[in-house]
Amino acid sequence: MRQRVLLLLFSLAFLLWLPMLAVAEGMLPAPSGKVLLTISGDIDFPNVDGEASFDREMLMAIAPTEIRTRTPWHSDCARYEGPLFREVLAAAGVHSDRVRVRALNDYEAEIPLAELHDYDVILAMSRNGSPIQIREFGPLFVLYPFDEHPELLNESVRFRSVWHVVHIHAP
Repeated sequence: MRQRVLLLLFSLAFLLWLPMLAVAEGMLPAPSGKVLLTISGDIDFPNVDGEASFDREMLMAIAPTEIRTRTPWHSDCARYEGPLFREVLAAAGVHSDRVRVRALNDYEAEIPLAELHDYDVILAMSRNGSPIQIREFGPLFVLYPFDEHPELLNESVRFRSVWHVVHIHAP
């Protein structure tokens, strides 16, 4: 009985580890859940129809990061979790020096990749431990560490802090 439990636990750990290994090796697996994000353009690792598609599980396997910050749109300090934006782009093999981020309502903003390397910007997926719903800026929200870097509290960065993110294009 104990061997069965150990085998089951080992198998489960392996299945959870496999997608992370594939991303680390540059082989992006196909999403098994609902696609939250699609990356198109100049990418090395497409997984669905020439684009890189990610479900929630895939995104959370890429450099999960926590930021505690206030935002220009929330009065309280909150704990946000999600993958580092630059690592999501690396998982797709983006080569561009900038990306265009598009929201559900077709709002778009251009973000220079240098900025994503200067700051630990995340694609926030949860706020205070709960998934961010569409009515609350979700399912993905480009979030800068505002409290750690007050210089980010400016109009340009606010325009690049896209919420309801669904698509990224690397020209």
